[in-house]
Amino acid sequence: MEQVNNRLSVYDLNGKVVDYIQLDEHLFDGKVNYTLLYEAKKMYEENSRKTVASTKTRAEVSGGGVKPWRQKGTGRARVGSSRNPIWRHGGIAFGPRPRDFGYALPKKAVKKALLSTLNARLKENVVKAVVKLDLKSHKTKDFGNILEKLKVEGKTLIVVDEISENVKRAVRNIKNVSLMEGRNINARDVLVNEHLIIEKEALEKLAERVK
Repeated sequence: MEQVNNRLSVYDLNGKVVDYIQLDEHLFDGKVNYTLLYEAKKMYEENSRKTVASTKTRAEVSGGGVKPWRQKGTGRARVGSSRNPIWRHGGIAFGPRPRDFGYALPKKAVKKALLSTLNARLKENVVKAVVKLDLKSHKTKDFGNILEKLKVEGKTLIVVDEISENVKRAVRNIKNVSLMEGRNINARDVLVNEHLIIEKEALEKLAERVK
C-alpha cells in the first residue's frame, strides 16, 4: 500500500522510500464524485474540440452578381442570382459551419473535480510521490531506468513543480509518458493516465490549490 492512514510514501529516484507526506484528511478523504468527473472530462474535451466542416452560403460563393434574366416577360420563374441554393454551383442553405463547442463549469466544480481525480488515483494506489526529479543527464534511457525502479508501466503523467530542460528532453521520446507542471494540470489530465508520478513540492502546492 502506498497510502496508509493518509500518509503517502515519498520515493527517491532509486525507488526507495525516503520520506512520507501526511495528506489532509479533510481533502483526501477517498470520496469520488463520478458525475462531476464525467462533466469535467466532457468540458475539457469540448473546449479542445476543433471543427473543420464548413460550407459556403450564397453570399460567399463567387459569381452570381448579375441577375440571370430580367424579372418579367420571359415566361420563366424570377431569379435574382445564379448562386441561389436551388441551382447547381449555388450556395448551401443550411450546411455545417465552424462553431465553438466550448463552455465552462463553475470554478468550485472544476476544483472539486480535480480533487476527486486525485482521490480516485490515491484509492487505486497509482500515485507515487518523488523527492525531486533533478536529472544530471537528459538521456531518455536514464529516465526509463527511473521508471523501472519506481515500477511504473503504462500511460503515466509526471507532474513537477517546474520543468527543467534535462527532464523535458529525457521524457519527450518515451511512449505514453507526459510531463506537466503542477499548476497546469486539470482533472482530465489525471483521469486519462493510469499512473501519476508527482514531486513532493508539486503535491503540496496542488493540495493548497484544491482547498
